[in-house]
Amino acid sequence: MKTAILTLCVASAAAFAPASKPAFSTAVNGKQDFLEAEPYYDQSTVPVNVYKNKAPFTGKVVSTKRIVGPKATGETCHIIIDHDGDFPYWEGQSWGVIPPGNREKDGKPHSVRLYSIASSRYGDDMTGKTGSLCVRRATYWCPELKADDPAKKGICSNFLCDTKPGAEVKMTGPAGKVMLMPEEDPNTDYIMVATGTGIAPYRGFIRRLFFEDTPAAGVYKGEAWLFLGVANSDALLYDDEFQEAKKNYPDNFRLDYALSREQNNAKGGKMYIQDKVEEYADEVFSKLEGGAHIYFCGLKGMMPGIQDMLKGVAEKKGLDYNEWLKGLKAKKQWHVEVY
Repeated sequence: MKTAILTLCVASAAAFAPASKPAFSTAVNGKQDFLEAEPYYDQSTVPVNVYKNKAPFTGKVVSTKRIVGPKATGETCHIIIDHDGDFPYWEGQSWGVIPPGNREKDGKPHSVRLYSIASSRYGDDMTGKTGSLCVRRATYWCPELKADDPAKKGICSNFLCDTKPGAEVKMTGPAGKVMLMPEEDPNTDYIMVATGTGIAPYRGFIRRLFFEDTPAAGVYKGEAWLFLGVANSDALLYDDEFQEAKKNYPDNFRLDYALSREQNNAKGGKMYIQDKVEEYADEVFSKLEGGAHIYFCGLKGMMPGIQDMLKGVAEKKGLDYNEWLKGLKAKKQWHVEVY
């Protein structure tokens, strides 16, 4: 039986916009296989918390690029960081970033902020020596000033979005195993649902499966289905990559967007991510019944809508939703990473 993975991820309400098409280089032997486990799907050696707060890793910024259009509802940047191969990670993990300076209230160093890694383990340049972050600049609009209040801006996000090539970034991690892609069954379906910068881990997934010559890509026969919810067309992050995957792998990659300021849902209201997923409620539920893994990542605000949708389908099928959900969790099909 084909196994399905339902991956739902939400992060900031940040906008996404097309990034420039990456240059996909090739490893020395023509394959991306030098960072694989043996066998490649064995997760027993996944690195976790190699670098900690008291002894962080220092990476160097390769490039920082705004990747949203002018009509996006905020600024999102794609930041490539060089770790020289000394900070390995797997798709779905996060890096912690410690912004420079100290807190005003007590003079202590700033705390760590976690960011999902937006590249595969091989990095954007396929060398295995870089990793990427997708970061939305956090700002606060002051109605009295009629401008952004610099005193209330996000310390770490603004630091990262303002970095220049060569800037040093203190990092911890890699963190987490919740968002890892199970790859033992190459027929696995992945349904990825994201809003805002929650797209980050799925970019890594899609690159690994459709752009890189990895062992996982070589045997993959399933369907990867991405749902992305953003404000408008100018806010579509990494759209060029996703469109390329859709064009080259029409039987294996599927793409649906929810644009809240440009589309209406079935009830005539704004189209949010839960509304778009609900259009395929029965199919999503069937995939879960067939072994799907469902992942929630980022802002927790979308979870009630998704869960209500699944509950409604379960009840129509005469199932006890709570027991059904308990079964998903028992089989490790239910993964949550929200805030």
